[in-house]
Amino acid sequence: MTPPLGSMDPIFLVEAAINGILLGGVLALLALGLNLIFGVLDIVWIAYVDLVMLCMYAIYFFNVVYGWPIWAAGLVSLALGAILGVVVHLLIISPILTSAPINQLLATGGLLFFLQSAATFLWTTDHKTVRLSLPSYEVAGIFLPATRIIPFVISILAVIALYLFLTRTYIGTAIRAVSQDRDAMSLMGASPQRIYIVTSAVGGLMAGLAGALLIFQYSVHPFFGGQFGPLTFMICVLGGLGNMVGAFIASFIMSEIISIGGVVISTEMGYVIAFVIFIVMMFVRPGGIMAKRE
Repeated sequence: MTPPLGSMDPIFLVEAAINGILLGGVLALLALGLNLIFGVLDIVWIAYVDLVMLCMYAIYFFNVVYGWPIWAAGLVSLALGAILGVVVHLLIISPILTSAPINQLLATGGLLFFLQSAATFLWTTDHKTVRLSLPSYEVAGIFLPATRIIPFVISILAVIALYLFLTRTYIGTAIRAVSQDRDAMSLMGASPQRIYIVTSAVGGLMAGLAGALLIFQYSVHPFFGGQFGPLTFMICVLGGLGNMVGAFIASFIMSEIISIGGVVISTEMGYVIAFVIFIVMMFVRPGGIMAKRE
């Protein structure tokens, strides 16, 4: 039972706030990957986090079952994520790009149920865990496990790398241009289809990296997407669909609410509070926290 807030040792609140920051880094990866795809293709991949689930399974089998080192299994996860991103785009997204939004929603939602059902059939609903012997550090009475520090550091480095890719490379500039005006890019001789494929590959790569980092802290099962999928979508909407900076900020806002709320009240109530704040914000700023006021 959680003690009353007045009698709670402030060290627990500080530790919760730090854990919220560490979680926010990984959530930012998920949100930026999904937002990147939406910003360019104008389609929300409902099954995005289920691709993460498949990458986590890949790490489990290559590391635990086949005995590969964790870094090698992580590279497999990255490659698998990029491949899955391209395959999903070519087989499912590309044929429905010009379809009605409801058809796009049904297609990606159908992929979600297919992946969950296939994973259940192949690997049952058992939770599978990758066991890592990593130290925990104590700083001023606050315990910081390496299983949270390492994913956070890698996540921030990946976010920086994504920013540099989008702003300092030709293909990254083309991706941003297509997200702003795809018709104009076609008139200038650029191939939107090529940009779509690269974007899907990069988004899938980020899903693979997120899977490699989440396996540090969570077990994987067929319905893992239900744990992080709605939260990732909430973050994207709160930050503004297609707005990368907004998604990054919203990731830390939501993770702090969940983490601190989980300590003060309960983990379940932490998610409830985050959802209530999300609903309120949608009335106050329906375009997201980074939307410009009219």
